[in-house]
Amino acid sequence: MKAPSFKRILLKLSGEALVGSQGFGIDPQIVDRIADEIAAGYRQGVQIAIVVGGGNIFRGVQGSAWGMDKAAADYVGMLATIMNCLILAEVLNTKGIQTRVQTAIAMPSVAEPFIRLRAIRHLEKGRIVIFGGGTGNPHVTTDTAAALRAAEIKADVLLMAKNNVDGVYDDDPVKNKSAKKIDLLTFEQVRQLNLKVMDPAAVALCEQDNIPINVFDFAASGSIGRIVSGEKIGTMIVAQTLEAKKV
Repeated sequence: MKAPSFKRILLKLSGEALVGSQGFGIDPQIVDRIADEIAAGYRQGVQIAIVVGGGNIFRGVQGSAWGMDKAAADYVGMLATIMNCLILAEVLNTKGIQTRVQTAIAMPSVAEPFIRLRAIRHLEKGRIVIFGGGTGNPHVTTDTAAALRAAEIKADVLLMAKNNVDGVYDDDPVKNKSAKKIDLLTFEQVRQLNLKVMDPAAVALCEQDNIPINVFDFAASGSIGRIVSGEKIGTMIVAQTLEAKKV
């Protein structure tokens, strides 16, 4: 088997990735497919950590719209991410893959607290670590949590999974059919072009710690395995390079 191109990756999954066609909640078949995709990368020998959003169950902006305090609504959203983490972990366990769930909000009955060195140790022992609860702070997105965890565990790359969007475009491809996909970008170009890749704070964190971001279509079968094996898929966002200058 070909050696993986990355030793350690951080995969960011949106909560919406778990929904399927039902529009809300969790579709068991979709979760099973996601677990298979993760397992394909794992079996190539790469260490995998995952951050999962909670938008399929609850979003803080929803609660704010109902009149909830923004911080309180965000905490509910954090709990939603932990529910998703526990379900994904159990599905991976049924496939013979050891997992550990760590949460930014103390919940010792169901998960470990987030401890950076313990998370790294789990990864080194061949376990998939799933981070829930965001950063544990309101007003912070799970995109930023993903970038922060990637920096803390010294991930080689942050894989930003999108649904049915195969990379970064120079315009909204849904609204503009002439929009062009960009294969390689620098962090500076993301800022200059005001591209909506992920939360700007998350992009800034990755730039600060020199962690490349690979934006790809998670709905395309085999994507993680192909990325891990070195195939160029989606859009890669990197620090300044000679190649990126030509974009």
